[in-house]
Amino acid sequence: MTAVLDERRKRILYRGNHRGMKEADVMLGGFVTAHVATLSDEQLDRLEALLDELDVDIMDWVIGKKPVPAAYDTDIFTMILAYKPYE
Repeated sequence: MTAVLDERRKRILYRGNHRGMKEADVMLGGFVTAHVATLSDEQLDRLEALLDELDVDIMDWVIGKKPVPAAYDTDIFTMILAYKPYE
């Protein structure tokens, strides 16, 4: 990421990479690192709301163990599901 990030994006980048659960750090942190510079303000709003949730809940939604609540079933969640950290 070569773009200079504003304070909001820096804060989101930090939150995405310091989750507390290694799996969430890899998945969310990798996604945020790859996309935070290009997300719209509205997408950042949805991402911040998702980052407020517990790692265990987010991981359950990602792996399909629990259904994704309607409030988080957004373009951002779809992008996270499509993100492949090891490709």
